[in-house]
Amino acid sequence: MRLTVLGCSGSVGGPGAACSGYLLEVDGEQPVLMDCGPGVFGELQRRADPIDVDVILSHLHADHCLDLPAMLVWRRYAPTPATSRARLYGPRDVDLRLGAASSEVPGEVDDISDTFHVTEWQHGVPVELDGLTITPIEVNHPPDTFGLRIAGPHGQVIAYSGDTGMCDEVVDVAAGADIFLCEASWTHAPDDRPPNLHLSGYEAGQIATKAGVRALALTHVAPWSDPEAILAEARSTFSGPVDLVRQGQVFDLVP
Repeated sequence: MRLTVLGCSGSVGGPGAACSGYLLEVDGEQPVLMDCGPGVFGELQRRADPIDVDVILSHLHADHCLDLPAMLVWRRYAPTPATSRARLYGPRDVDLRLGAASSEVPGEVDDISDTFHVTEWQHGVPVELDGLTITPIEVNHPPDTFGLRIAGPHGQVIAYSGDTGMCDEVVDVAAGADIFLCEASWTHAPDDRPPNLHLSGYEAGQIATKAGVRALALTHVAPWSDPEAILAEARSTFSGPVDLVRQGQVFDLVP
């Protein structure tokens, strides 16, 4: 199982930096795109044919989903358009959110069902997709947001926090994971962040320790944040390997 970071900038894109997007691949299976924020669709084209990709979304904030209308255009109008629908899993009303974003007429909603077969996540109910078993667990972030626990065909586990504040559920997402891809949007200074929205590096390390993960990969660092300070915080609360992920980075999980 392979994880490729297509974009990892938090909340907004940075100079030359795409927002959240990750490619999941299993040998012999169709790739899966996990989140698709601004800039991600262009990076996807370096790695995979957009016609042959299924999609899973953690939540419907713009920095996690609003490059998907570009995929819709590609699948409809490329010289060799898609002949079947991509599977799209996401939170409640994902079809309305993306249909509104792609509509040509203000106030109307584009019917995306010609391009995507849409299924809404159900908390704790696993989904089998392209050689992966994906379990969505609702976490502490508005609106409906899911951490995603992704098991490969040989038992490898990638845990993705999505966006979240501190909660017990994100520990459940991460429990025993080989790689915990965890958002760490800011430092732990008490006065510079609203509650129940995002994690600090300090909190990401705490969760990784409590969950007993093998390695912590920090992501979703905002362009205005201090990544080295966030990394130092995570290392102060988690004794295992800690990475600040970068665009283009590849993680290979072997059996």
